[in-house]
Amino acid sequence: MAEATMDPADAERPSLFSHFFDRFGLAFVMVASYFGSGSVFIMSSAGVQFGYALIWLVVLAVLIGIMAQDMSARVGIFGDSLGQFARRKLGRTGATALLGFISVGCVLWGLELTAAVGLGTHILLESVAGISVGWMPIAVFTGLLAAAIGLLQYWLVEYLMTAMMLVLFAAFGIVAVVSNPDPLAVLGGMVPGGEAFAPGGLTLVAAILGTTALWPNFFLESLFVEEKGWTDTTDLPDMRLDLSMGYGLGGLASVAIIVATAAVLRPAGITELESFITPGRALTDVLGTWAMLLFLGGTLVAAFNSIIPILWTPAYILQEAWGAEIRSSDPQEARPSFRILFASLCVVSGLSPLVHIFGGLSVLDMVVLFPAWNGVFGLPVSAVLLFWAVNDAEMMEGHANDARLNAANVVLVVLAVVLAVLSGQDVLGAILGGGV
Repeated sequence: MAEATMDPADAERPSLFSHFFDRFGLAFVMVASYFGSGSVFIMSSAGVQFGYALIWLVVLAVLIGIMAQDMSARVGIFGDSLGQFARRKLGRTGATALLGFISVGCVLWGLELTAAVGLGTHILLESVAGISVGWMPIAVFTGLLAAAIGLLQYWLVEYLMTAMMLVLFAAFGIVAVVSNPDPLAVLGGMVPGGEAFAPGGLTLVAAILGTTALWPNFFLESLFVEEKGWTDTTDLPDMRLDLSMGYGLGGLASVAIIVATAAVLRPAGITELESFITPGRALTDVLGTWAMLLFLGGTLVAAFNSIIPILWTPAYILQEAWGAEIRSSDPQEARPSFRILFASLCVVSGLSPLVHIFGGLSVLDMVVLFPAWNGVFGLPVSAVLLFWAVNDAEMMEGHANDARLNAANVVLVVLAVVLAVLSGQDVLGAILGGGV
């Protein structure tokens, strides 16, 4: 991997934040990618179905996410990117087949996210301004907007995503606080109980864990460490502090959603969500329109924030499979082939209305099923590849996993494979059968 060099544009960065973002910020991009509309729906479902009882699972999911990203970062720091590792081990044909297969999941994710932004924006415009604009044209525009923003300089995208993550956290946090939850009940949710094994519990367990340990991040983290100048052992503390801050913020936002829905919607008798925007509408009855606007606004931010890094992934890793060396992970410095491929994927993601028209899938179907597809196919493949890379002595040059790290890291691999086996048939059946 090319050595990190000082970006000439660094001098243009706002001085107040430049020192922080010189050292940190990558984890906020990673968290932005996993915290989409699917995550909001999943956490809301956990709150209305089980109250505070699954808060401990969010904490566990965050720890697993940090562990996976730690592996990925070490692969990039001591070896090479995960995509280039796949090319070296599997060859052009093998790497293209494998990475191309899992990249299908990124396209599905993009379709789901533009559909979510389209429907959410439609509802907000109608509620606030009385303007009726169909969700379909908004979804198409969302794909085009993501293409434009995703081709900006890396540091600009990082600033934007961090700011949006903070807005998202503030929106959900405010709603959670004014929901007046029982503090003792919330603390009780930190203790594992048997609710996870109740009807529907295992599905939510799989969804919460699968949405937090997001496989595209395994590739991006290993590629983007150069943006922070992380090159040796001395950079590990900064990398791990970055992960703790980013995933900690994402975890708190997840807990805030569970708390708000458990404190407001569950007592109102809502134990099942009809759509991913149901929590926002239901909050209106108890807390007022402002709560709906904050919740739906946060959902839109979360959905849009996810599009760019998720679609960056296939644009980078397919080039690596074809033998291209990524000399810079900054989109502005990347090859023209990257920019063309990324923009094309964004345009395709904006065609989610066609999935609805010809595939018979509603927006809710896409929000639930397309992330599930990635949990079944993308996560286990990527987890095995990552575990292989971090244990490859030649790749890691003396920094391969020891027995202690392997004992912890193997949890991710086993979890990914088990979830894929348990849920694969149901997910495929629902997608091919016209929805949940």
